[in-house]
Amino acid sequence: MDENEPIEFVTMGMFIIDEIHYQDKSKPPKLDIIGGAGSYSALGARLFSPKRSFSKRVGWIVDCGSDFPQELREFIAQWDTGVLMRETPERLTTRGWNEYGENEYRAFRYMTPKRRLTDEDLTPNFLLSSTFHLICSPTRCIDLVTSIKRRRTELSTRREVPPPLFIWEPVPDLCTPQEYGNCLKALKCVEVVSPNHTELGGFFGGSDKSVDRDFIEQCCDAWIREGIGSDQGGAVVVRAGKEGCYLAASENNSTMHTQLWIPAFHRNQEKVIDPTGGGNAFLGGLAIGLARKRELSISSSIPEAALMGSISASFAIEQVGMPILKQMWDGETWNGERVLDRLKTAREKLEVYLQP
Repeated sequence: MDENEPIEFVTMGMFIIDEIHYQDKSKPPKLDIIGGAGSYSALGARLFSPKRSFSKRVGWIVDCGSDFPQELREFIAQWDTGVLMRETPERLTTRGWNEYGENEYRAFRYMTPKRRLTDEDLTPNFLLSSTFHLICSPTRCIDLVTSIKRRRTELSTRREVPPPLFIWEPVPDLCTPQEYGNCLKALKCVEVVSPNHTELGGFFGGSDKSVDRDFIEQCCDAWIREGIGSDQGGAVVVRAGKEGCYLAASENNSTMHTQLWIPAFHRNQEKVIDPTGGGNAFLGGLAIGLARKRELSISSSIPEAALMGSISASFAIEQVGMPILKQMWDGETWNGERVLDRLKTAREKLEVYLQP
């Protein structure tokens, strides 16, 4: 990690080594798979941060326990990011056990103790990042934003940087009506809130896992009217799986400025091998899109940023684990495709989608 390289993105999500097991015992388990919200959101940002120009601007933290596999070190090194690899030989790496089955069945449990990240884990360079990805409860969101801002103020004499953008991904267990009051307080602290459709519904007492567009739009309208961000110029981005995502944003507490459904890139579900991490990757791409359009308002920059998030998610879900990066003489490919080519295709699809 280069302490002099400006950081555009930092995730507070964890790194996890996953084991994946199947209810269908004819399928062999997959071991030592890179996982965790931090890893996938870093992937999403890295996809739009090519090596030798932007890759070092992607910040994330990997705690390497005594059992950390050498092949994963080599895999992470290929990305050439601003990753902070921390040696923790006194503990085991955080590991997760996953089981997959039919009808989108999934079970998960931690196999080793997890190590949650706090503001104290951030280096001075990470603290001055343009954007932060938070995945946490409403109250922890408030605490993290407050502490990160406080510590940035202490560093303000070292480098003049604009205020950061905070992108909050609520944890599903606390997306409940009982947490709604805390949620509204958290909305004032962040520039973007991005639950999936089930998590959004949970705050409003909904329990249906299907995508109800009218209900999603009503919930987002309620949040926009409450105000997102300190200047009430923030946005809601609802991730709705194969249905794509819904954007709602206002311009400094004015009448809602942006309302838009963006379809998922992979309309053919045969291309979706494992949706794990797709939402986290989406937010990495979204954050990078916002970081590079800081001169614009959130409502103006969020559609393009969300399209970038959609592309990041599309690469994340095409396989179990991470997509394959290759360095070519004329640039990078991921899973054999160029990211900007896929983004161009997505723009063309969106233009057709928006035609009356």
